[in-house]
Amino acid sequence: MNKFIIFLLLTSWITLSSHADELLLQDHAPSRYTVVKGDTLWAISGKFLKDPWKWPQIWGMNKAEIKNPHWIYPGDIVVLDTSGPTPRLTLLRGDHLRTVVLSPKVRSTAIDESGIPPIPTASINAFLDQPFVMDKDALDQAPRILGFEDDHLFIGAGENAYATNDGSQTRNWKILRPGAPLIDPDTNEVLGYRVQYLGEARSVTPGNPQTILITSSTQEIGRGDRLKPAHDSYSFRYVPHAPEQMINGVIIATYGGISEAGQFDTVILNKGARNGLDAGTVLAIYKNKGSADGIMLPDSRIGLIMVYRVFDKVAYAIIMQTSHSVNLLDYVRNP
Repeated sequence: MNKFIIFLLLTSWITLSSHADELLLQDHAPSRYTVVKGDTLWAISGKFLKDPWKWPQIWGMNKAEIKNPHWIYPGDIVVLDTSGPTPRLTLLRGDHLRTVVLSPKVRSTAIDESGIPPIPTASINAFLDQPFVMDKDALDQAPRILGFEDDHLFIGAGENAYATNDGSQTRNWKILRPGAPLIDPDTNEVLGYRVQYLGEARSVTPGNPQTILITSSTQEIGRGDRLKPAHDSYSFRYVPHAPEQMINGVIIATYGGISEAGQFDTVILNKGARNGLDAGTVLAIYKNKGSADGIMLPDSRIGLIMVYRVFDKVAYAIIMQTSHSVNLLDYVRNP
C-alpha cells in the first residue's frame, strides 16, 4: 500500500512537472512585437503565451540566465520563432537592429531604470523596503528607542532620540514597530511577527545609549520602537518560475489589512525559504468551495501570485491575475 501511494505521488508530480513545462501559444500570437515604454516582461510574454509566467522557457533561458537575465528596452523588437520543436523568442535590438538570442537582462541597480521591468513597478516599489517579518529573538535583540531630548511622548523627522546599540558600526537604521504575530492556520506555529515601518534614522553620537537623528518618518515614533540596520538592499533580479517542490500553502494576511485583495495587491503566505520558495516563485490561488449535500466540492482556481520577498517561514507575494477577490485562507499551490 505504501509503495502504491508513493507511486501515485511520484506520478502526480511528474504529471504536474510536465504540464508546468508545456508552452501554449496564444491563438493569435504575433510574429513580432515592438516594445514600448510602460511594457512589462509579464505583459510582453502574455502577447505570445497563454501562461505568461513561463517566459523563461520561451526565451530558452537556463538557470544561470534566470538568476541574471537581460534587460529589454523600448524600441526593441521581440520576434517569435516557431521553426523548431519548441517556440522561442529572440530580440532585434532597437538601437542598431542586431539580433540578440539571449533573454531579457536585469541590471544591478533599482527597478526604475529605462529597461522593461518584470511586473508593473508602481505595484511593488512602495513595498520593497517596507514589508518586514522578524522572529521573537530578533525583535528582543534589536536596538530600541529609550527616550527623547525633551518630554514629548512621540517625535518625528528632524528630532533626536536616545537608543540602545547592537555593538555594530551601523550608522543608518530603519525604524520599526512590533506588530501582531503571524500564525500558521495548519499548525498554530508562530511564523514570525509583522513589524511596521516607521521611518529612517542616523547615528549622530556613538555609545550605548547612542543618539540618533530621525531623518524621515511615516508616522510618529515612540519609546520602544525598534531599529534595524538599513544597509540591506533589495534586489529585483529574478524572473517567474514554478517551485521546484510541491507547495501547499495558505494566504494568512494581506498587506494593509484589506479584507479582499485584487490584482497587484500583496498577500502573505505561510510558506517561506525553508519550504523552497524564492523570489519569482509563481503559485496558483484556489478557493475552497466547501460542500453541498455532504459532498465536498472541488477547489476552484482563481488566479496567480508571484513571490517577491522571502523570509524563512513566510513570503510576500503579489497577485498577478485573478478572476475573483482573494481572501484570507485561500490556498496556494503549484501552478
